[in-house]
Parts: sequence; structure tokens; C-alpha cells
Amino acid sequence: MSLVAAAVCPHPPLIVPELAGAAAPELDDLRAAADAAVARLLAAGPEAILLVGGGPETVRFNAADWGSLRGFGLDRPVRLWKISCSGGERLPLSLTVGAWLLNRSGTELPRLARSVAHDATPAECAEFGASLIDDDDPRVALLVLGDGSACRGVKAPGYDDPRAEAYDEGVAAALAGADADALLGLDPGLSAELRAAGRAPWQVLAGAARAAGGDWRGELSYHRAPYGVAYFVANWERA
Repeated sequence: MSLVAAAVCPHPPLIVPELAGAAAPELDDLRAAADAAVARLLAAGPEAILLVGGGPETVRFNAADWGSLRGFGLDRPVRLWKISCSGGERLPLSLTVGAWLLNRSGTELPRLARSVAHDATPAECAEFGASLIDDDDPRVALLVLGDGSACRGVKAPGYDDPRAEAYDEGVAAALAGADADALLGLDPGLSAELRAAGRAPWQVLAGAARAAGGDWRGELSYHRAPYGVAYFVANWERA
């Protein structure tokens, strides 16, 4: 696939207003940033969107597969793209939220989805990202889903870890600078200890951008840690 652009968004279930309930306004700025990033991704003129997110294992999904937020209180399927009896409830949380964001945009572009195993090594992630690039295929844009550390304060899911802020600042700088080398340098062990769900997907992005070649520019539009979890929204485009 010929890579034309990429966007990075987080995947907290509470980004879905129906799940957040009365607390929904607390993430209005995150929703707005994610919506803008997706709109900018679509403006790059891709012929298809490829979603990449973390999951228990590395899997290629069908266009008719879907995800569910039932476990979080919303009993409604989230479709990736097509409605067909050939699909199944298979999408992990990351890709379910990604599909929700795309559906929210109203785009009718074809969608593909891949999960990368949470414990994939940086080399495996880079190789996986490179395997997505083939100039004979349609122009594709990547929507990469991943959260930062979950250890930003005593009320965070992973409690407070003094290493978390520096880790997240490094990720923010790498996304803002379209720095593939910095993303590939993220340590899997530290990332796991800080419960950073985005490490593997970000490294897939790095591998894809490196394989696509050329110069890339990045822009970070959101970097905050509500509820003790770091969320990033960014766009990568060809320079």
C-alpha cells in the first residue's frame, strides 16, 4: 500500500459520549482533536483507511468484522465497514474505538484493520509496518490507535510512577517530530511497566513510514493525561 498520511489517536472507552454519561464534557477537547485528526487524514486523499491498534495477538481482520463496547455498558456493535454475515465480533478495544471514530466522520472509504500483539518486539513491529507498504496497492492512510502511560498520579489505573512523565514527553516529541527512530527506541519492558498500550502500534507506524520512504512532518494537537492516562493526537504527512 502506498502510504499517504497517518493519524494517531488514543482509544479510551470514555471517548464515546454514551459511555461517559455526565462526564462526557470532560473529554470534549479530546473528541474534537481526534475528529480533526481524522478529518485531516481524509483530506490527504487516500483510497482506503487502514486501522492499526494493539491486541492480544497480531491479526488481519475482515472488512465485515465488528467490535463491541458491551463490557463497558454500551450494547451496540461498532462496525468496521461492511455489514455481512461473513463478519464476526472480533475487533479488540483499540480497533473498536478506531472504527467508532471513522464512523463518526461519515466517510464511506473502504477500511482495513490489523492488530499488533502487545508484546511484539520493536523489530517485529517495524517489520510488520514495512509489510503494509506496497506501491502496487491503493493509496492508504493509517489510523493508529494507542494510549500512553497509565501511571500519571495516584488515581491512575497503574498508580503513580515517577518515570511516566518523561516517557510520555518522549513519545510526544517523537510524534510531533515524525521521528520513527525515537518511536522504535521505546523500550518494551518499560512500556509494559507503565501500561502504555500504544508502544507496539506506534512502532508499526514507524516501520511503515520508514518503508514508505521520503521525509515526513508531524504535528501534535493533543497531549494531556486526564484520569492519569496519557493521550496523544497527532498527524503525520509527507513533507
